[in-house]
Amino acid sequence: MTAGRLLFLSAAILLLAGCAVKREVLVPHSDTAPSGVDFSGTWLIRGSKQENQQRINHLIQEMDGVQKSGAGIVRVPRKDAKAGFVHVFLETGRLLKISQTDYAFFVSVDRSVVEEFRFGEARRVNVGQVVADRVSGWVNDVYVVETLDKNNVKLTERFWLSERQQVLNREITIRNPEGVNATALQQFDRQDGR
Repeated sequence: MTAGRLLFLSAAILLLAGCAVKREVLVPHSDTAPSGVDFSGTWLIRGSKQENQQRINHLIQEMDGVQKSGAGIVRVPRKDAKAGFVHVFLETGRLLKISQTDYAFFVSVDRSVVEEFRFGEARRVNVGQVVADRVSGWVNDVYVVETLDKNNVKLTERFWLSERQQVLNREITIRNPEGVNATALQQFDRQDGR
């Protein structure tokens, strides 16, 4: 190979590497819960479970590069999309039971799936072979969980209380690799009379 060709090939490789999309680095949030903010309790979703699941499915289809077929979500990437995998980390259900400690909170979804969110965490999470980066913690009175997959698709969940701590709000946002966001809001009413 001539020196000219080698130089051209090296320049082309550097140019392509420079054009590659850089993967976001997630920044951890505070590990200290604000005074008086406690998500502990039993929470029932507003609206029907079916309505809420349809909103979530639509959000996933639009932003995560998957389409719904028959009974569930299947991996059928859109032609113009780089398929993401963050939706496998999204647990939804009708009834949430939350236990909060000084360092974490635990969410039981429909009395079957338990998810742990450690305040100030920055770690790798996995569901089967799907691996993603996750950070979570407090931003003022809001608990924020960010999950980023290998294709730069990002799932952000925000939890906060309203209506004198009788409503738990959960905002779910998926950002595709092109930086476009779509959001769905779920609201849960307290069931334990606190």
